[in-house]
Formats: sequence, structure tokens, C-alpha cells
Amino acid sequence: MTTPDPASPPEPVFPSAPAPPDGVVPAGSVPLDYQRFRDEPVELYRELRREHGPVVPILLDGKIPVWMVLGYREVVRVTTDPNRFARDSRRWHAWHLVPPDWEVTTFVGYRPTMLFSEGADHQRRSEAICDGLASVDQFELRAQCERVADQLIDTFAGSGRADLVAEYASQIPLRVVTRLYGLDDAESAALQDDSFHLTGSEAPVALQKMQTRMEALIKRVRENPDQVNVAAHLVSHPAGLTDDEIINDLLGSIYAVQQPTSDLIGNALRLMLTDERFAITLSGGRRSVGQALNEVLWENTPVPFWIGRWAAEDTMLGGQRIRKGDCLMLGLAAANADPDVRPDFHSGAGGNQAHMAFSHGKHGCPPAAREIAEVIATAAIEVLLDRLPDVTLSVPPDDLDWRVTLLMRGTAALPVQFTPAHLH
Repeated sequence: MTTPDPASPPEPVFPSAPAPPDGVVPAGSVPLDYQRFRDEPVELYRELRREHGPVVPILLDGKIPVWMVLGYREVVRVTTDPNRFARDSRRWHAWHLVPPDWEVTTFVGYRPTMLFSEGADHQRRSEAICDGLASVDQFELRAQCERVADQLIDTFAGSGRADLVAEYASQIPLRVVTRLYGLDDAESAALQDDSFHLTGSEAPVALQKMQTRMEALIKRVRENPDQVNVAAHLVSHPAGLTDDEIINDLLGSIYAVQQPTSDLIGNALRLMLTDERFAITLSGGRRSVGQALNEVLWENTPVPFWIGRWAAEDTMLGGQRIRKGDCLMLGLAAANADPDVRPDFHSGAGGNQAHMAFSHGKHGCPPAAREIAEVIATAAIEVLLDRLPDVTLSVPPDDLDWRVTLLMRGTAALPVQFTPAHLH
């Protein structure tokens, strides 16, 4: 297999597919109320479902038309029919309405990653990345998580105070995963710094830096084929991936793992520090970390919506006429709260794990990736509670805020106090 010369990362592709004869904006489209989306999302989903049904024509930023899929059954249908509801965003006929600085361009603009591939190409690349992630030794993963967690706690343990989002949760996922890929600590830290600049005007430079780092990793793996890591597994996989495919898919997995897993940790810690059902857990009581994580995945999932899918043909969904080229926005959190399948939403999730937090179907989060995210989150919380058993909030719970974007929902900050502890 030849190794292509390093190249600049491809710019997102924003073509405009032919629009339906009667325009791209469905009749009756309603602007998304961002304030309610931020402050009372479940009530907003309930109101939209009552007025429009399980599939709602929405205008994002006042002019970008999407179908917001709120129903659990409808999300299942969309995610299990890739021929009718496709993944390649170049199918969208409304790109001309999208501003170049749109907040989710990084996640929606087409790039040659597995996330946007379809058909046989997606199957080939998906099998490779799934096999690569499944090759991770679970004991090594747990040990790596604990090592990173201890290192981070050592930086603030002696002070008696910390922000568990900025100083802890946001620092863990990428440090762990990139070490599994084959990067050393310094390379992981540099890549993580790049990832924090993937939005706004700094995004092109940050993406170029990340691309260059991954190119160097693959070059090193090819020169030392006996390495045991995810990158080496992909290089030797019988799917015959090119270097460009491996680099793009590893970068795609970095986007997918960092913020959602960080928010999973932060949201679960928030729950355990504010909800009396979990307060006992902090001193070794009844409720488990696993129960907190499962409840967060149901009720405060880090990825409440995802864009998405694009109709490959005219069809019907939830009583709405969907036209070829229409964009569908998957309401993962709304599906979790769908009263048709979960009338007991406010009574807690219990042990039910049929949530949509990881999406569904062939383009959903691979099972091995879900396991890695849950191991990282579980280890991060358990190590923290073991090292700082008397940790409590240093502000009233009502002072905590959410950091909400169109696709992400996480705790903005989690200031805590505890008895200063010795270094590990």
C-alpha cells in the first residue's frame, strides 16, 4: 500500500442539491425558540409534539429549514433505513441558506470520513474502525483512565477547591483515547489543545494541526509495524484502508469522543452532587455511578440533537411529507422523553438502557465506542470520589448553568470544595 504525501485537510463541501419545485422551506415551519431549547427543553419538545406531531418543520437561526424528529419510533425508523434517509450531507438542497460561520458547520459540512460515507464504503470503513476500537484491552483502558484521573486530581487536590468541568471532566477523554491510538502524553496534550479551537475563526488552523499530528502517527506506525494500538490495527486491517481514510476516521472519532464524553462525566457529577438520591453515594451509600450515568443518558444526554440525515427520495414520516434533499435533525433527547414509549419520564430511568443517547442503526455510535465512553466516565467519577470522598458543591445548585449549543448540552462549570488531600 502506498502512503500519500501529507496534504492539507479537505475543506468542507457545501454543494446545493436541486430544490423541490415549490421551494426548500416546508409550509408551516416554525423558528426554533433557542431560549426555551436551553432552559426548558422537555417542555418545548412536548409543546412541539402536541402542535405538530412527532416530526416538526423547524427553522434554525430563523432561515435554515430542517425536520426535527421528536418521536422515538420515528428516530428508529430514520436511523434504520439508510437507503431512504442517507448520511451524505452533500444531498442537502438548502446549503445556500447556511451562513459560512454556522456553529455546527464542523459537524455537518461534508468531509471524507466514515461518518458521511454510505453503502459498501461505509460498511468497509465502519467494520475497520469498529474492529480497531474493539481491540482495546478493557483492563488497559481502565488503568489508563485511572492514571489520567489521578494525574489531574493531583493538580488541584491540595487546594481544597476545583472546577470539575474545566480542570477534570474536559481534560480526560481525549487524553485517554489518543493514548490508545498510539500518541504519547505530549502529543495527546497538544492534540487536545487543538481540539478546543475547532469552532470559529481558529478552526482551519486547528484542524490542520490535528491533521499533521495524525499523519505523523500513521507514518510512525508504518515504520514500526509491531506496535499494539488502534492506529496499528487500522493500518493492518484487511479492509485495506488508505492513510487518508485512517487519518480522517481517527479525526472523526476524536470529534465524537471528546465533548460528549466530557459532558457525560460532568453531567453525571452534577446529578450526584445535587440530587439527594445520589448524595449518599458520595459517602459510599446505595446509588451507584452506573445508575447516575444511565439516568444522564436518558434525561440530560450530552448530544440532545444530531444533524443528521438527508432524504434520498420523497417519502412520508410522522405524517409529514419529506422531500428529496430535506435535512432531518435527530431529536435523541426528545425521543428519550417521548410519552408514547416512556410515560414514566419523570419517575427516573431505572435500569432501562433503551435510550437514544448514542443514536441508533449503522451510523449510530459503535458498541465498542459506547463501552469505551462508559468505561472512561465510570473510572473518572469513581477515582474522583475515592480520592475526594467529601467533595461538595461550593455554590448553591441553582447557580449551576448549562452550556448549550445546537448539538451539545453540558454542565458549564462545577465548582466544588473538599478537604485538601495528599498527592497520589
